[in-house]
Amino acid sequence: MERNNVIVLTGLIGLLAAVLVGAGEFLLHFDPLARYSEVHYDFMLATSDLQQTIGHFLGALGAPLYIVGCWHIYLMLKPANQKLAFFGFLIGAYGFMLGADWISSRASIGALIHAKTQGMDVDHLINLYQIRYESLLTVVRITTLLSSVIFIYLAATGRSHYQKWHAFFSPIVLLLLSFVVYLINPSIGKYLMPIALNVGFGLFFILSLIQTKKLRVSA
Repeated sequence: MERNNVIVLTGLIGLLAAVLVGAGEFLLHFDPLARYSEVHYDFMLATSDLQQTIGHFLGALGAPLYIVGCWHIYLMLKPANQKLAFFGFLIGAYGFMLGADWISSRASIGALIHAKTQGMDVDHLINLYQIRYESLLTVVRITTLLSSVIFIYLAATGRSHYQKWHAFFSPIVLLLLSFVVYLINPSIGKYLMPIALNVGFGLFFILSLIQTKKLRVSA
């Protein structure tokens, strides 16, 4: 397969990851009342067991595809600095490995919260969940930040396959924009918050695939 085709294909797979995981997280997390909290999990009362089960499989099956998307970013940044671009790939891939572990746990915490409303004493199990899994989400956020810093630096050099302006649209910036939308307009932001990371990466891969057009023209 030609190099340019590999770049496009890996970008499409990264976008597919964002769509699948985004759909899964939406089914797992969306709450019309926007009670989003990683302490009380009241937002998970808004979704049924069946809905959370479907969301679980969409998210768990789609999350590993993000690693292929990270390889797409590496290929796009490689001309600017191969070693640093590869280091960024390792950071991003590591984060998404833990992210896959985290999202595969969400249906379980949903079941615990449902059980709690039925009078079962599950506070100890919820505390264990927070220790074991919410810490993984923190690592995912840190790796997204670090890989975004590398992306911004290499894209801004003008030597990668990205235009310099793309440096502004790093995954971490697009992620933060979802939070900004929520703060400015909660009625719209409540649809973004449950899947903020996937919205950010989804937009990123769309913009990245647009950037590959010049590669196909020059090939």
